[in-house]
Amino acid sequence: MTPCPLSVWNTAPTSAPAQRKGRYVPGSAAHPAKMLPAIAAHAITTYTRPGGLVLDPMCGIGTTLVEAVHLGRHALGTEYEPQWADLADRNLRHAEMQGAPGAGSVYRGDARRLATLIPGAFQGLVDLVLTSPPYGASVHGQVRSTRESGERGVVKKDYRYSRDPANLAHVSLETLLEAFTEILTQCRHLLRPGGHAVITTRPWRERGELIDLPSAVLAAAENAGLIPVERCVALLAGIRDGQLIARPSFFQMKNVRDARRRGLPLAVIQHEDTLVVRRAAHPAPLDARRPPRPVGGPPGPANDTHRAPLARAGR
Repeated sequence: MTPCPLSVWNTAPTSAPAQRKGRYVPGSAAHPAKMLPAIAAHAITTYTRPGGLVLDPMCGIGTTLVEAVHLGRHALGTEYEPQWADLADRNLRHAEMQGAPGAGSVYRGDARRLATLIPGAFQGLVDLVLTSPPYGASVHGQVRSTRESGERGVVKKDYRYSRDPANLAHVSLETLLEAFTEILTQCRHLLRPGGHAVITTRPWRERGELIDLPSAVLAAAENAGLIPVERCVALLAGIRDGQLIARPSFFQMKNVRDARRRGLPLAVIQHEDTLVVRRAAHPAPLDARRPPRPVGGPPGPANDTHRAPLARAGR
């Protein structure tokens, strides 16, 4: 009997640095919003089989791709920023040198032009799309001590995706959701019938107001023609003796303490919202398709920088 998938994923038995140690090349920690490797691995093993094809349209340093090839799947990724695309390729080559049985490719360009970046031969063959939109700059970044400069305190580092204003990390929430809907629409065409998409995200607060990004992303997925299947919790905290062991960053703790001093009842976030949707096994009749749900305004200008693939995936 096939075990029933769990809605709570135990994906942080060890810390993020421990999960990446030796598996990713130096410099990978500099990306501000890396997916936890165990989250990627859990999604891949749950929704694909060995030999399957996994796609991440905003792959960053290539966590989805690396975990996929180590698990015997093949992987495709696109990334807008040259520095992260190059790093994703280096991480794939590192996985290859470690004996990963799968193969992967990285293509550089705007994910809003996914159909022009991924070769047409892959259309309708992807088993799983696994990705995360950029969100919540306040929860990202690392700490560096200022003691070496003769001052006391800490400063924040590695909290920017880039300084390019066209990067979706810098646009308004409304524009981000419209762009993400377009990206998911193109992902739907790349998915095989019945194939899944797993999207990790989380809410955050701006000036005390809750930004419910998970619900907005779910609406975007439905507008893209994908069918909701599950809404899961992927833990960012460990479990010890039946208790959650939080592993927040310095700035997450600082933001929570500052908010509580202002009277806001914030708590440290200990999970990612994990949304699971799928492409229909058969196209729905036109009269059965629901009108789109509102998610935002028109997308901002695309700024494609397409180049040849850094490596080619076998299948």
